[in-house]
Amino acid sequence: MFSTILIVLVVIIAAILIYAATRPNDFVTTRTAIIKAPPEAIFPLINDFSRWPTWSPYEKLDTDMKRTLSGAQSGKGAVYAWEGNGKAGKGRMEIVNSVPSSLVALKLDFEKPFRANNGVDFTLTPSGENTAVSWSMRGSRPFIAKLMGLFMNFDTLIGRDFEVGLANLKRSTEA
Repeated sequence: MFSTILIVLVVIIAAILIYAATRPNDFVTTRTAIIKAPPEAIFPLINDFSRWPTWSPYEKLDTDMKRTLSGAQSGKGAVYAWEGNGKAGKGRMEIVNSVPSSLVALKLDFEKPFRANNGVDFTLTPSGENTAVSWSMRGSRPFIAKLMGLFMNFDTLIGRDFEVGLANLKRSTEA
């Protein structure tokens, strides 16, 4: 009886591991908000890391987080490094492309609580008196992330943060 239970358990675990291995190697999470403001009013809040505390949901994860700004004041070459508690972790962002009032592209490197290297894009698309602001993050999914993804939805977790950030950005620019 015990050996039958053990065999069934091993088969279930093997099936889970095999299924996880078949999951996509890459991910993309995107959220978009319509903001009643021109791109020129929104762009500076994204393109300058010193202005992120007014809207980024990640700024509130740890009130004692150590932040270091270096490189350019804003735009390409601006760097933001942080080190905080378990929720905030440790990492670094660098603006690698900045097209006035339309795109801010970041290289995002996490060190803690896990290592990851991702790309982040903010795109601003004007439409009449409004601007569609999209926040996207893309990267690779190592096996452990694929396995964890079977039990939690990363798109929902990350997407929720993006939605809060875009709502804050909307409040900051429409006020």
